[in-house]
Amino acid sequence: MGSAGRGGRGSGDVAAVRQSGDVAASRGPGEVHQARKPGAVREPGRMVVVSSLSSDAHTWNLVFLQLLIEEAGFEVVNLGPCVPADLLVSACRGLRPPLIVLSSVNGHGHQDGLRAIAALRAHEELATTPVVIGGKLGVGAGDRTAVVKELLAAGFDAVYDDVPDAEEFRGLVGALAAIRS
Repeated sequence: MGSAGRGGRGSGDVAAVRQSGDVAASRGPGEVHQARKPGAVREPGRMVVVSSLSSDAHTWNLVFLQLLIEEAGFEVVNLGPCVPADLLVSACRGLRPPLIVLSSVNGHGHQDGLRAIAALRAHEELATTPVVIGGKLGVGAGDRTAVVKELLAAGFDAVYDDVPDAEEFRGLVGALAAIRS
């Protein structure tokens, strides 16, 4: 994502950024930053969207995921922390990514994730886009099986419930890379 400073374009300009050939990356609600040089050519189907959820202000997890996905040969649009569902949908409708990755660290991934997936799946062009969620999905202790099942039933393609090992996720990204090449 680089070390772009604060400021820049507003969140309403995601479509304008896409049309200009830049890659949009948000550092926070309402802030979009250029992550590529103007006029740079993107390869269709190689732009993965990484995002936090509406109540989650953490960013280290997003940077980790971005680097991991870039290792597999994809470009990444990192929407950043505290992304409301409407901004997520707007960015994904414009970019048409081959994969959407949602991450939570604050423990509200289950609730925020249900709202995000409902908003994404409500749009025909995103209905079949692979969407995965991972991280700390709840704050309670105990069996998380019901939470995982609910997220899968709501429309997520994979759920990584606070998994310390990234190999399973890496396998998913690698399989997607093989399909896209």
